[in-house]
Amino acid sequence: QVQLVESGGGSVQAGGSLKLSCTVHGYDLNMYYMGWFRQALGEEREGVAGIWVGTGADDTYIADSVKGRFTASRDNAENTVYLQMDSLKPEDTAIYYCVLARSYRAFRASEYRARGEGTQVTVS
Repeated sequence: QVQLVESGGGSVQAGGSLKLSCTVHGYDLNMYYMGWFRQALGEEREGVAGIWVGTGADDTYIADSVKGRFTASRDNAENTVYLQMDSLKPEDTAIYYCVLARSYRAFRASEYRARGEGTQVTVS
């Protein structure tokens, strides 16, 4: 059974930084797409960032709303992806969910194979 373990959320003042991490357990393939979407209270979900894990493709995705402030990175050996969030704004406040998809296209279509439990990010 695939499990995504997230960490790194919390509360920060505007202009501050947080770094989220997500580690995959139990997935039987060594290439996949991982990313994050967020959902604020009363709002629709928004895909924030994604990155290919494994060799070959390099379809890194950063949403326009966070471009220049958020950076996705990966550690293939540790099956872990990271989301570095800088210059945080109050509108970044949301629950951030780590997700795993078969490909970049599947990620953009919200066709996830697994999802983490979510971590709260609060910017005041």
